Amino acid sequence: MELHLKIIGWFFIALAGVHAIFPPYFQWKKELAPLSLINRQMMVVHTFFIALVVLLMGILCVTSAEELIQTALGRRVSLGLGIFWGIRLLVQLFGYSPKLWKGKAFETVVHILFTIFWIYVTWAFWRVYL
Repeated sequence: MELHLKIIGWFFIALAGVHAIFPPYFQWKKELAPLSLINRQMMVVHTFFIALVVLLMGILCVTSAEELIQTALGRRVSLGLGIFWGIRLLVQLFGYSPKLWKGKAFETVVHILFTIFWIYVTWAFWRVYL
């Protein structure tokens, strides 16, 4: 399980970095312009903090996989992470409209890959806890 957590950790670190391309990729300057200042800034601030939390989870997994597996506190942290990512998996499956990806090759591949990744992450953290 230690290797699984380290793999997940490196993926989390990479995923955190990918958040940096969200504003230009999703054309936030244009798309968010009609929103009020508070709503525009909330998008940017929340995206930053999501990326930060994912980065910190990645660092935790890479540097402390053994402790997550072998200590009572680590297993409880893993339970919390398993719940968190399990809910994220449900959002991937039921929170996003299929209109966002169906019939679009790139978006469909991304949807499938992230679904597989969230299943893997949820399984790994639950496996550590159990």
